[in-house]
Order: sequence, then structure tokens, then C-alpha cells
Amino acid sequence: MTERPADPGAARGRGLRSWLLEDLNPENQAGPGASPKLPHRRSWWRVMCLTGLDYFSTLGYQPGIAALAAGLVAPVATVVLVALTLFGALPVYRRVARESPHGQGSIAMLERILPRWSGKLLVLALLGFAATDFIITITLSAADAAAHMLENPYLSAPLHGHQVTVTLVLIGTLGAVFLKGFREAIGIAVILVGVYLTLNLVVILVALQQLLSHPHVVADWRTQLFTQHPDPLGIAVVALLVFPRLALGLSGFETGVAVMPLIKGRPTDTEDRPLGRIQGARRLLTTAAVIMSLFLITSSITTTLLIPAEEFQPGGSANGRALAFLAHAHLGEVFGSVYDVSTVLILWFAGASAMAGLLNLIPRYLPRYGMAPNWTRAVRPLVLVLTGVSFLVTIVFRASVDAQGGAYATGVLVLITSAALAVTLAAHRQRQRLPRLMFGVITLVLVYTTIDNIIERPDGVKIASLFIVAIIGTSLLSRVLRSTELRVTGVRTDEVADRFLAEAAARGDINIIANEPHERDEKEYRIKEAEERAHNRIPRTEPVLFLEVTVADPSEFESPLTVAGEERFGHRILRVQGTSVPNAIAATLLHIRDVTGRRPHVYFDWTEGNPVVALLRYFLLGEGEVAPVTREVLRHAEPDPGRRPRVHVA
Repeated sequence: MTERPADPGAARGRGLRSWLLEDLNPENQAGPGASPKLPHRRSWWRVMCLTGLDYFSTLGYQPGIAALAAGLVAPVATVVLVALTLFGALPVYRRVARESPHGQGSIAMLERILPRWSGKLLVLALLGFAATDFIITITLSAADAAAHMLENPYLSAPLHGHQVTVTLVLIGTLGAVFLKGFREAIGIAVILVGVYLTLNLVVILVALQQLLSHPHVVADWRTQLFTQHPDPLGIAVVALLVFPRLALGLSGFETGVAVMPLIKGRPTDTEDRPLGRIQGARRLLTTAAVIMSLFLITSSITTTLLIPAEEFQPGGSANGRALAFLAHAHLGEVFGSVYDVSTVLILWFAGASAMAGLLNLIPRYLPRYGMAPNWTRAVRPLVLVLTGVSFLVTIVFRASVDAQGGAYATGVLVLITSAALAVTLAAHRQRQRLPRLMFGVITLVLVYTTIDNIIERPDGVKIASLFIVAIIGTSLLSRVLRSTELRVTGVRTDEVADRFLAEAAARGDINIIANEPHERDEKEYRIKEAEERAHNRIPRTEPVLFLEVTVADPSEFESPLTVAGEERFGHRILRVQGTSVPNAIAATLLHIRDVTGRRPHVYFDWTEGNPVVALLRYFLLGEGEVAPVTREVLRHAEPDPGRRPRVHVA
């Protein structure tokens, strides 16, 4: 008799599932205080190239945005932006790197400050803005890369009219790189950033040489500037008013701290004190900010002075590609095409830093809150979901760079403002007066910038609101669907509890009375025991144990349990603290079965009241109708009825 071959389709299915969940990271279940053990950690400057993809790639469109928004005042407005970068955002995020070294960023700092559901809802809202920032980074950068391809003289004809298709191909290729792994993403980033910054340096040096060779250009610019704005104070006011439109030049800081777990620290680093990683992250942030500041100022000067103003307008040759315009104009079509290729590649791969940030942020929070399936702790399924969302956003916005710019700036500014607020509150809690004052001023400046941007471009906050609503809605639904999971990461009993269980098992059945503690006096235990023995016909000769669960923080989804034994008024009590009553009872019963070898019996009373109210109390407070939920949790945790603890309700 021959053995029937296995179903190849099923084998392929198992192979695909194994491949998708191959890097499922159990370390992410440890909560916010640990770093995921990501493979392929690299030196800080290599990781800087990954996060710098987002930051440095804005050179592809930032000078054009500055010239279009501020006109002749663009270089001055850019100086204001650089000042905010170096003396505002940089100090804030250097502090964030120290306070949150495991990649959670300012979101984790605010979560620690605000307790329970208020903290969780704030985190979900900020994750909505983070998703706005990072997803729009992916889609906008890919769309701008496609625009550069369509503007190139060698590609414009064959690609004309295919902006959306080209953008989708670029996003799909980016997702494929991340399905391959982090090693490839960082390796590609180092090459792209090195080549791109070198080419930009060549273009800017040649442009500066043009200005030195033609000093009348600078003189003409000064004449026109002071003709429009005779008062230097007026120039400063205009620069302050328009610089919020240049806020895209601040992108990259939140990603910089989000990818901190990828930075190789010192051999002496521990999870509690990763000093080498913190130092590397601060070097990363400082180096990236200084490099970008130099490029921003020099590119704004050269593009504003050398490119006619009408070319920056929509439809103009310099719209969204000012440095590319200079490359073609002053270095020829061949060099210009090489520059275009480099710009397209770095804009395409700028989404890599955003993808890396989301891959670190989402597993940190949503699965731990019970607000996402466990498979979101694995990289590959999450990459597929994020790529799909990016496809949808691209199609909805028709791959338009301008249409997505407001949402991008809103996400960037809200995250930086929340980071400034977080470090201000941290300095206040630590009674550091000077840092508190400094960060407070920075927070006010960023609040002004954020509000001005929202007023100027309200579509940005509308798009961000859609992300927030989607995240909160799907998160709450996921928490409801996962409510019958065991939600316990481990059970530990003390010596007294072990003695109680051993003696109960030696005498026969283990009978446990679930008790909601109130006065905890002799009367409460005496009446409760008498009622349960009468209702459930527990013989007087059989001993009983009371099991009491108190809920510490019902907003938490899962936690370890400690079972402590206590004797009061001659009654033996097992006391447990958990995130929800029925789940903690179920986990404790399973633990008792495993350590004693006996199936325990647990006894409940029906809870009076509206079942809908009971459901809401369970969801929000971890309480409610305990008996049926306990039974359902046990049914999911132990499919074999013969091994399942027995639940009795009277």
C-alpha cells in the first residue's frame, strides 16, 4: 500500500505562512521597555543614511517650495528654518534619544506621563499622525520621483501620462526590498545617499561659482529684495510668516529616533542603559541636521538667484526640481540625466526610512494594546499591509505631489511638536528649570508653526484625521475580537500559594470560589462560602480556596500574573492582580491544573444587570459578566474539554 502524497497546495500554504512569519519577534511582546532584537545592526552613520533618505531627499523639492512660497525672501526664510532645525528640533530629539532609547520616540514619553486610557488614546492619535507622516513620505517621495522621470528629456515621451503607474511600480519595488530584509535596505541607503549628496555638492559648487563669476546677479537680487521690502525688519517678518510652508525641511527627526534599535552600540550596552546606542543616535541626529542645514541654505541661495521666478510656478521647468534644473542648465544634459537618476532613486527609496519607522512603531504599541493581531509583530506581513495602504493613497491622490504636501507637513509638525511637549514635561518632572524654559519656548514656536500650517493647508489635518479614525476604529475592533485571548504573559506563585495548592490537591478536587473583594472581613468570606456550598452542593468536607482578582490598569491588554497566598479569618485566599478579571482567573486556573495535575473547579454567581453594560465594563474596566467570559477564555485557551478547568455558575 502506497502512502498518499501530501497536498502540494497545503504545503505551499504552510511554506508561505512560515516565510511571512519567519521573523515574528517575541521580544516585541515584552512591552515598551525593551528593544526588538533586530538583525543586522549597523554603525550610526550607516543608519543615518537610512533615516537620511527621507531628510536629504527633500532637497529634490524643498528649494523650489521655498522659492515659490517666499519669492526673493526664500534664502532668509530658509535661514529661519535652519535656525529652528539646529536650535529647536535638534536639541529636542537629542533629548528624546536619551529618554527613549529603544526606538519608541516621543510617543512613549507621553504615554508614560499620561496614565491608562488617556495615554492609550493619545498614543493612537499620535500614531495616526505618524502614519500620516510616514505613509505620505512613501507616496509623496515616490510621486516626486515619478515626476522627475517624466520631466527628463529622455523619458518624458515614453512615460507621458503614466504618473500613477510609475509611482505604484516604485512603491511596489520598495516593498519588495523590505520583504527581502533590513540588510539590503541599509546597504542601498548608504550608496544612494553618498552618490546623491556628492552630486548635489557638485551642482551647488558650480552654481556658487556662477554667482562669483557674475556678481551682478547677487546685486540685482539685493536691489529687487529691498525694492519689495525696504525695511530689513519687514524682510524678517515675511520670512517668519512664510517659513511654516517650508516645514517639510524638518522631516526626518522622528524617523531618526524610531530606527534607533538598528544602531550598533557598545559591547557594554544593556537594555536598561544602552549608552553606546544613545551616543550613536545623537551623532546621527546632529550630523544629519548640520549636513542638511548647509545644503538647504546654499541650495536656496543658488536656486533663488539663478532660476527665473516663472520657472518655479506650476508647470514650470523648476517646479519641484530646482536643483535638477540647475544641473541640466549648467552641467549639461548628460550630467543632468545622471543627477535625475540619482534624485529619482533617493526619492523612491526615501520611503525606506518611513517604512523602517513604522515597522518599529506599530509592533511597539498596537499588539501590546490588543489593538492589532499578533502577526503585526512580524515584518513581512506588516510590509505588505503598509505597501497596500500606500497603493491606496497614491490612487486616491492620483500621485499628486502638491495634493499630498499639506498632509505631509501636518504629520511632520505634529510629531515634532509632540516631541517638544514631551521633553518639556520630562524636564518639568525632573525639576530642570533651564531646560524646561528652553524646551517650552521651542514648543510654543512649533505650536505656532503647526497652527499656521493647518490654517494655510487644512486638507493636511483632514487627511491625518482619516488616518486617526481608521487606526482608532480598527484598534478598538481588534481589541474586542481579541478579548477572549488569555492575555497573560506568565504566572508566578509565591510560597504560600504553592502550599495552599499542594495541600488542596492532596485532599482531592481543587475547589475555587471566585470572589469580588469588598470589605474583605470575616462576614464577607463566611457568607460567600456558605452561598457557594449551598448553590453548587460543595460538600462540607471538601476545602475551598478563594480567588480574588484586582484590576490595576484595564487599558493594558496583557501582563504577567503573580499569585499571592493569604489566610484571613481561617479562609485561604489566592490574590491576583491583572488587566482583566475573567482572563486572569482563566490563566490562574490553567496554571493550577499544570502544576498540580488536577482540573480545578471554579464557582461563580451570575451578575445582575444589563448585559450591554456588563460588556462595556469588561472592555473598559476589565470587569463585568465574569463567569461566561472566563469560560469562553478557557475554551479558546484549552480546546480539549477533558483538560479544561470546570466552570460552575449558580
